[in-house]
Amino acid sequence: MPERPPRHRPVPRKHSWLRPANGRTTAPPAPGPDPATGPSADRATDGKAVDGTSVVHAAVYRDGHRVATPTSLADTYRRLREQPDGMAWIGLHRPSEEELLSLAGEFDLHQLAVEDALEAHQRPKLERYGDTLFVVLRAARYLDAPEEVDFGELHVFVGPDFVITVRHGAAPDLPAVRRRMEATPELLALGPEAVLYAILDAVVDGYAPVVAGVQNDLDEIETEVFGGDPAVSRRIYELAREMVEFQRATRPLVGMLHGLMAGFAKYGTDDELQRYLRDVADHVTHTSERVDGFRSALTDILQVNATLVTQQQNAEMRALAEAGFEQNEEIKKISSWAAILFAPTLVGTIYGMNFDNMPELHWAGGYPFAILLMAAVCTSLYFIFKRRDWL
Repeated sequence: MPERPPRHRPVPRKHSWLRPANGRTTAPPAPGPDPATGPSADRATDGKAVDGTSVVHAAVYRDGHRVATPTSLADTYRRLREQPDGMAWIGLHRPSEEELLSLAGEFDLHQLAVEDALEAHQRPKLERYGDTLFVVLRAARYLDAPEEVDFGELHVFVGPDFVITVRHGAAPDLPAVRRRMEATPELLALGPEAVLYAILDAVVDGYAPVVAGVQNDLDEIETEVFGGDPAVSRRIYELAREMVEFQRATRPLVGMLHGLMAGFAKYGTDDELQRYLRDVADHVTHTSERVDGFRSALTDILQVNATLVTQQQNAEMRALAEAGFEQNEEIKKISSWAAILFAPTLVGTIYGMNFDNMPELHWAGGYPFAILLMAAVCTSLYFIFKRRDWL
């Protein structure tokens, strides 16, 4: 990893869970926003890469106010060195290895965290590497048209004087987070930990539309289940699979936020920021409980659907069996009458053969005998079939 160049400026910070409170160096009053580097410049670059790189936006702040809007990583490093007690906020989207190594060399990022940010596909977690926190978040958004949940991955490096966000995916809306923080400079003045709170809050708030969309899908699925829609099983399975991913995104956040809250006293976190983080933790807990409820409800709906499908199949089999029984009864009747009619046909066919030397051919009682034989055979067969309920 590249060697970190020296910085010729103090970086103490108070009210931080990142490092113990060492007091704060008094800085000169922060200048007002510069039209060339203030919020208006932010609107021109948010959501777009700077100079063809993965840098979506970079800014340097002091005491809650933007003092510079660099156009490259090197420019960001230079501007940050020029600002005593300043803070850099760098946003990247799918950065290259060279860009992350440059950031690692400047801000002394741990190699393992850099590898995680580069490769993505990480579980939500919070890890501490010296004075730097590395946070992995799974943001989510609900897509109305396909009725799907789209997940994005966000990696956040939080140090004493910097915040670096590495986004993989469309969510969350980090430009909106930046605008919110710049609109409340008293909150932004609390430093990198306040930015981390705002990012956490945006990610958690982004779960609310997903919860509402999933609840609507559940209501529709219940209607389809009891309506006998044969395609509902696939929809239940797909939604259950998304809830597994949603649960993996939300459940670790509960432990992460409780871990942050456990360090409030140790690291002297600002009281107002403590209240904000507790509020985020409450929302995460509520969302996690809702997701658990969705999974349980989907399991119950799947069982009910399986029961209804089984009942429907049993009813169809019963109907087929009844139809088969009725068909067998009809076949019995047809077969019985065919056998009855076959007897006189057989007798008539024998005596209808034109041979000269046939017994009883010239017998005077041959015709009455043949008629009586036919009648006797038919009557006998009728009573036999009748006694067996074939007729």
